[in-house]
Amino acid sequence: MLVKNKSNAMKILLIYPETPSTFWSFRNALRFISKQSSEPPLGLLTVAAMLPENWEKKLIDMNVSQLKEEHLNWADYVFISGMNVHKQSFIDVVKRCKNTGVKVVAGGPMCTTEYEQFEEVDYFVLNEAEITLPMFLKDLENGKPKHIYTTNEFPDITSTPIPLWNLLEKKKYASVSIQYSRGCPFSCEFCSITLLNGHKPRTKSKDQFIGELESLYQEGWRGSVFIVDDNFIGNKKKLKKEILPALIEWSKERKYPFSFMTEASINIADDDKLVELMVAAGFNSAFIGIETPNENSLAECGKLQNQQRDMVASVKKLQRSGLNVSGGFIVGFDNDPPNIFEQQINFIQKSGIVTAMVGLLNAPSGTKLFKRMQSENRLLNFMSGDNMDGSMNFVPKMNYQNLKEGYKKIITTIYSPKQYYKRVKTFLKEYHLPNGQNSKIKFQDIRAFFRSLWILGCLEKGKRYYWKLLFYSLFNCPRKFALAVTMAIYGFHFRRIAETV
Repeated sequence: MLVKNKSNAMKILLIYPETPSTFWSFRNALRFISKQSSEPPLGLLTVAAMLPENWEKKLIDMNVSQLKEEHLNWADYVFISGMNVHKQSFIDVVKRCKNTGVKVVAGGPMCTTEYEQFEEVDYFVLNEAEITLPMFLKDLENGKPKHIYTTNEFPDITSTPIPLWNLLEKKKYASVSIQYSRGCPFSCEFCSITLLNGHKPRTKSKDQFIGELESLYQEGWRGSVFIVDDNFIGNKKKLKKEILPALIEWSKERKYPFSFMTEASINIADDDKLVELMVAAGFNSAFIGIETPNENSLAECGKLQNQQRDMVASVKKLQRSGLNVSGGFIVGFDNDPPNIFEQQINFIQKSGIVTAMVGLLNAPSGTKLFKRMQSENRLLNFMSGDNMDGSMNFVPKMNYQNLKEGYKKIITTIYSPKQYYKRVKTFLKEYHLPNGQNSKIKFQDIRAFFRSLWILGCLEKGKRYYWKLLFYSLFNCPRKFALAVTMAIYGFHFRRIAETV
């Protein structure tokens, strides 16, 4: 590690590229609450905490701030990360850095799997920074940094530091992210998680996890916290025995300052005690990879946890328990039948999954699917990273034009005002709102409601369905009225994205 003295102090500019308007950006919904981004760049905040304390650090998240030449001129080094969806912005930033003469240090999931595409980057710190960043810093101190730092090891994350929250302009974000674990016990063919983070879940300690939450609390954050784990329930035993009981106690003592959302696999529905503890701790939402209702396609991609189960029943069980399920869906599997589009529409509408992200199948670099497509001479290029731009990076078995048209039919149907608001009502009928979750109304919520009255209730086509939803929720489930308004606002964003498909 570099010697910590003033003479060695570096000026480090951490840059997160601009995210295009995508399904998960929620850009069109954020305007209702005067926020600029759904969540901050947790990886860069964590890397910043791993750098020498005496180094000066600044964060420019291009989703909330403009990157100016004066920022680049200030920096000794630029640290940049990103995902596939950030590729164009990433390339643009690197070019600006080269023109300015500042050295670029790059890492993150996109670089880890596709670093060969970015020739102008000076130094690659790949895989997980707990291992590769100290190697780079040591060589930098000795004046002999190498071009690439990589590892096949998966680090113990119990020594991972608390992210540097003070670098954030927190008021510009709708939620804040933290991480409890890395890795997933499953191995789906199209997923890059096990490639990047391993098959065996690695977790932080109870004190470490609660300590991160406490640091966020002391920074003044209140509201939504996204636990961005690959699969939050990868180690269910530890969650039930240690983590969730401690989180419940911590949340009660502080009068529930946070609401939590996370990602999990569908088998969460098989563990009533786990779900009960999560809801008691303040969890109200979980993203689950449903993928497809077709059994043959599930078998094809190795989605074992979804097979041989009534997934609609599992979703509704979670909704009745107090978890709002958002879901990921895919078309384009080799085993998809011609009527897969109708199957997907029917499943989504019947399940009441309001936030349903449907995408065409792609093969991320290095995954089992990527390698299979290579071996079958069907691979075309690298994936774009935008789940809903209608692109595929391999030749599908189904006629591509038919596949694109069927995909567009799914999107235009489920996000048409009539079907979308119908699905919201299906969800509201099923969903059990835990006690206390409708009590913390903020000024931004009131402002969002009045904006929705004007934009959704007066200006937008299909406004009658908006009014029907408001009156339905007001008279049939008044405690869920605020949630109904939130879902209506989400729908505005989803329809804007659907128009681009």
